[in-house]
Amino acid sequence: VQLQASGGGLVQAGGSLRLSCVYSGRTSPISAVGWFRQAPAKQRELVASISGGSTTYGDFVKGRFTISRDNARNTVHLQMNSVKPEDTAVYYCNLRRGWENFWGQGTQVTVSS
Repeated sequence: VQLQASGGGLVQAGGSLRLSCVYSGRTSPISAVGWFRQAPAKQRELVASISGGSTTYGDFVKGRFTISRDNARNTVHLQMNSVKPEDTAVYYCNLRRGWENFWGQGTQVTVSS
């Protein structure tokens, strides 16, 4: 399984950013796909995930981010709106297949105040 993330970068507070992750290989059956993030000196935390028809968001998202999945293109997106400086982190794409977890290489998101 390979996951290729893109879309990170520098954005001003209050702005928007869209992350994308293309997954390939023997991904079936997919239990969940989503995004985690890790800021310096902090633990990796869930941002958002899709499992079947259900979505889950971290408490800090508070309606600002939207996760979506394009099954035809094996892609998961994270639309980030109203970003804050505390959203600065490396964002990792994640795919769970049964009990196995697969990770992308991470993409840096930096929010300036």
